[in-house]
This record gives sequence, structure tokens and C-alpha cells, in this order.
Amino acid sequence: MTPAGPSTAAHPVLRADVAVTRGAHSVAAAFDVAPGHPLAVIGPNGAGKSTLLAAIAGLVSLDAGRVRIGDRTIDTLPPERRRVGVVFQDHVLFPHLSVRDNVAFAARMRGGSRAAARAAAGPWLERYGLAALADRLPGELSGGQAQRVALARALAAEPDVLLLDEPMSALDVEVRAGMRAELAAHVREFGGATVLVTHSRADAAALADTVLVLEDGAVTQRGTLAELAAEPATPYVRRMLAAPGD
Repeated sequence: MTPAGPSTAAHPVLRADVAVTRGAHSVAAAFDVAPGHPLAVIGPNGAGKSTLLAAIAGLVSLDAGRVRIGDRTIDTLPPERRRVGVVFQDHVLFPHLSVRDNVAFAARMRGGSRAAARAAAGPWLERYGLAALADRLPGELSGGQAQRVALARALAAEPDVLLLDEPMSALDVEVRAGMRAELAAHVREFGGATVLVTHSRADAAALADTVLVLEDGAVTQRGTLAELAAEPATPYVRRMLAAPGD
């Protein structure tokens, strides 16, 4: 048995209007993400990219704005009720839980028994090539294997929105190209609204349809990579597009 593919029901649109201040740093951005059309948020260090994702996920509170998924306003909900899946840059697996129990976590959070949650995790382990690793602890995994576990755990929760925070940064350079292609296939299969935070033009090209450029906490440009290349709005965009891909 394998998990069902993307739902035949229409996935909802993510509509984010986010304003957050944390100490001396602030970020303000408004954007929509249509299902099946991933958005990459790209920008220099300190631009506010990860804070933007954390605000959508409910890990930081908004100072102003709204976050909606379809007809649901989620910015006042706790993270576990938002139906948002997150894959963090260092994967953040539960170190004391096996691969199987990490993936089963979503079902446990919904109130299932340990046995039922483990059974529900089985198809996800098969889909992501993790069945042979099911009894290993996270410390026994390679970076690519840990990324698969983190993605399976996020999608096993059946989210409406998937957030990817620098998903390639913890991987060795020599494995990134293969993992990037694999992750791109999984994102397309998910089919919902996906937001990717990255420094990498190669990640944006492989994983996203459009790019939102964030600099100093503000949006400076949005479009496809081709549109950005045709008319770069800032020196950062010009440098980013001129740099070799990784």
C-alpha cells in the first residue's frame, strides 16, 4: 500500500500579509501563493526570510497583518492547528525517536495510538525510500536521509501549505544536485502552496515558479528568474543572478 497522491480536491491559496519586528530587525511582506506554483523567497543574510516563514508557521507572532489559507484565517491559531508543514534547514528531527516514530509524530498529534500512528507512517516510509531505515535514530542518518525524513514527517501531517527553510544548506555540495531534483519532484507531487526560503539561485530555479526578493525586511522585486534577469531592480538581484549556481 502507498499513500494517496495529491488530493483531488482543490488546494487552498496562501495569502500572507506579514509584519514582524524582532529587536532591531523587522520584516514586512505581502504575497499570495497559488497551489502548485511554489514561491522562492530569496535574499541576503539578515533580510528576514526565515522570520517570514516562522510567522506563517506560527512560531513568531505578527505585529500586524493577516495570514489566510483559503477561507481560514490562521494567524491567531497555534502552530499545530494551522495545517502548515515545515522542513527546517537543519531538519530538526526528534533525536530520541526512530525514523518511523518521527514520521508517525503527526498521527500521534492527532490523537492516534502509537501502534496506529506507526502503521500510518509505513506508506510514507515506503514513498520516501526510508523503510530500511525505519528503526534508526536521526544521529545515524546522512544529511540526505534526514531531509527525506523531515519531508515525510511534514507531509504525513497532510498540510495545506509546505514551508521549506534553506532545505539544501545542511547537505554536502556533492549531493545537492541529486537531492534538489528529488525534492523538486516531491514538491510538485504535493501540489499545494509551497514557500521556499533560500540563498541559492539553483534552488529557486529547480523548486519554484516565481521568486520574491527580500532585502532589509522589505520586498524589492517579484517575478520569474527570467523576469528578474531582464530587469534587476537592485544591485543584490544583479549580483545574485550573475553568481554561479551551486
